[in-house]
Amino acid sequence: MNKRMKFISLNIGIITISDTRSEENDKSGKVLYDAIIDSKHNVFNKIIVPDNIDQIRECIISWIKTNNVDVIISTGGTGLTGKDITPEAVEPLLEKKIDGFSSLFHQISSKKIGTSTIQSRALAGICNNVFIFCIPGSPSACSDAWNEILKYQLDINHKPCNLVEIMPRLSET
Repeated sequence: MNKRMKFISLNIGIITISDTRSEENDKSGKVLYDAIIDSKHNVFNKIIVPDNIDQIRECIISWIKTNNVDVIISTGGTGLTGKDITPEAVEPLLEKKIDGFSSLFHQISSKKIGTSTIQSRALAGICNNVFIFCIPGSPSACSDAWNEILKYQLDINHKPCNLVEIMPRLSET
């Protein structure tokens, strides 16, 4: 018999990475914000950061240092153009990559956009016991990542396993 556990509300930070977005036209950030709130989690912070490796890293590191964030989700900068530098900014910070996130995201994405999914470099990993997910900048990609993957993995009652239940063990040595 599966015993339901008390829902654990996580603190989730949202970073929109773009030189062209503002609070008024940040549709992807809004999709994530609304989804997080609807799922009964907390938005730790929501910020727009330009396409700049140092500023992206600075934001992530400063949030992690607060010890008040459990998950960071970035949107934007995962494509192939010269300004798409999110993976280059984030990967060196990761202690462990969650390769399955990218694989599953591409599987889900291919059902909607076919082979165009190869242009995304979505990634995920762990930095200092904080989960980091980097997803493409389209509202549809944000919706897919949340509704098909993250809302389940960030729910203690998702079975057979989820990321919340392993959070206390991330710092094991």
